[in-house]
Amino acid sequence: MTLTSPFSLTILAITGLALLGLPIGLSMIVGSIGYLWMSGMDMGTAAEQFLNGMYSNYIILAVPLFIFAAEIMNSGSMTERLLRFCNVLVGHMRGGLAQVNVVQSLIFAGMSGSAIADAAGSGRMMQNMMTRDNRYTPSYTAALTAVTSVVGPILPPSIPMVVYALVSDASIGYLFLAGVVPGLLMTAMQMAQVAWDARRHNFPVEERVAMREIPRVTWAAFPTLLMPVILLGCIYSGVTTPTEAAALAAAYAVLVSTVIYRSLTWREGYNAVLISAKTSASIGMMIGGALVFNYVVTVENIPETLRVLLQGWELSTLQFLLLVNAILLILGCVLEGTAVLLIIVPVFIPAAQALGIDLVHFGVVVVVNIMLGLVTPPYGLLLFIMTNISGSPMRDIIRDCLPFLGWMVLCLGLITFFPDLVLWLPRMAGYAG
Repeated sequence: MTLTSPFSLTILAITGLALLGLPIGLSMIVGSIGYLWMSGMDMGTAAEQFLNGMYSNYIILAVPLFIFAAEIMNSGSMTERLLRFCNVLVGHMRGGLAQVNVVQSLIFAGMSGSAIADAAGSGRMMQNMMTRDNRYTPSYTAALTAVTSVVGPILPPSIPMVVYALVSDASIGYLFLAGVVPGLLMTAMQMAQVAWDARRHNFPVEERVAMREIPRVTWAAFPTLLMPVILLGCIYSGVTTPTEAAALAAAYAVLVSTVIYRSLTWREGYNAVLISAKTSASIGMMIGGALVFNYVVTVENIPETLRVLLQGWELSTLQFLLLVNAILLILGCVLEGTAVLLIIVPVFIPAAQALGIDLVHFGVVVVVNIMLGLVTPPYGLLLFIMTNISGSPMRDIIRDCLPFLGWMVLCLGLITFFPDLVLWLPRMAGYAG
C-alpha cells in the first residue's frame, strides 16, 4: 500500500473532510465512494451496503428507542423523583449529595443506556443542588457528574453495547449481563473516592430525611424504579428481544410521565421527540457511513492483514488486550466513541477471535475504554457538556476528574486481567463462552 493507493487517498479524504467540519458519517460515505471510483468498482455499491446494513439489522432500532426513553424521563419528573429517592438512601452521609450523584447514575443506568442522557438530564439538577450555598465547588460537581455518567452504558441496557453487537454478532443479552459486575465495581470505586474526598475536604452532612417521609418518597419513585426491573426482566425471561424491550422502555416512560405523574406537557413531549430524532439521525448516519467504509476495509483485506501481522508478533491474549487498551485509550482522546466502535473495533475482532478471546469479554473491555474517552481531554464529550452546564473552566473539571479516572483505569485493568469478572454472570445465565 502506497501513499497514492486508493485506500490511502480514501483515509486522507475522510480525515481531511472531518477536520473541515463535515460529520464523520458523511466523511466516511464520501471517502468510500471515492475509493470505489478510483478502484473502478460500481459506485452504487455504497448505497447497497448502506441500505442492506441499515434495514437488515433489527437491533439498530434499539438505539433511537433507548434515546427516546431517556429524553422522556428527563422531560417529565421521573429523574427528579429518582433524585429524591437516592437522597433518602445516601443523602445523610458525609458528602451525601455527592453520593446521591453516584447512586442516581447507577439507577438511571438501568433505564437509558446513554452517558450523555444521564449527564444532560440530571446534570443540571445536581449542579444546582450541590453548589447551593457553596456546599461543593462547581468544578467538583461537574467532574463528579461526568464520571458517574460513564457508568450508564456499562450497565444494562447499553447503547454502545448494541452498536458493538452490530459489528461483532455477539449476543446483546449476554453483553448486557456482562456489564453488570464491571459497572457495580466502578460505582463502588467512585463512592469510595467520594467518601475519601468528603473527609479530606469536610464536605457537608445533609439533613436526614424524616422517617415519616421515607414511604412517601419511595412510593413516588416506585414507578420509575420499576422501569429497569420490567426492562431487564422482559429481556432475560425471553418475553421480548432487546429491541422490543427498548420499545417497551419508551412506551413505559411515556405512560409513567403522562398518566401516573402527569408531568409531561405536549411541548415537552414534542421537544423530546425532536431531540431524539436529531440524535438518532446523527448516530444512524455514522452507522451507515461505517457500514460503507467497512466494505472498503474488507475489500482491502485489512482485518486479515492485521490478524496475520499480530500472529507474526506472537502476542499472548493478555498482551493483545493490553495493546488494544492502549490504542483505544489514545483514540478516545481524539475520536468520538461511536466512531471508534464502528471503524476501529471491527478491525480488531478477527484477531481477537484468532487468539481465542471471548467476544462478550472483549466487548465489555472495548465499551469501558470508550466510556473513558468521554471524560479524557481534549475531545471528552462529557467534559464539554459539563463545562457548558457548570460554567467552570475545563481545566478545573479535568483536575477534579483525575482521581476518578485513576479508579476507572484500575477497573479496566481488573476486567482485562480477570475475564471471569465479566463472564461470571453471563455463564450463570447459560452462556457457554
